[in-house]
Amino acid sequence: MKNYTITVNGNVYDVTVEEKGGNTSAPAAAAAPKAAPKKAQASGAAGSVKIEAGAAGKVFKIAANVGASVKKGDTVVVLEVMKMETPVVAPCDGTVASIDVTEGSQIEAGTLLATLNEA
Repeated sequence: MKNYTITVNGNVYDVTVEEKGGNTSAPAAAAAPKAAPKKAQASGAAGSVKIEAGAAGKVFKIAANVGASVKKGDTVVVLEVMKMETPVVAPCDGTVASIDVTEGSQIEAGTLLATLNEA
């Protein structure tokens, strides 16, 4: 995937483009700005479930604090993506183990936002 900044009629848009080609066995990545749960590897992540940004944008609000108990679908972080507030939700029930971004920071698609420990 490649990230581009495009200006149309004075409006600036951050877009992510997936390259299609010879590798047809790889699944297509979702363009929706939702968190994709992934198991943490031995990279020092605090929790077993990663919550990553589905799109580039700005961290608008941290909705859950470390140690908070969350249910599947509860908002953990709110991103501002293309001038729209986009909630990033917990993919499962659990406890917030880490918040890896700060409010106001610019992030790219795939940025680790938070980790959870499954309930």
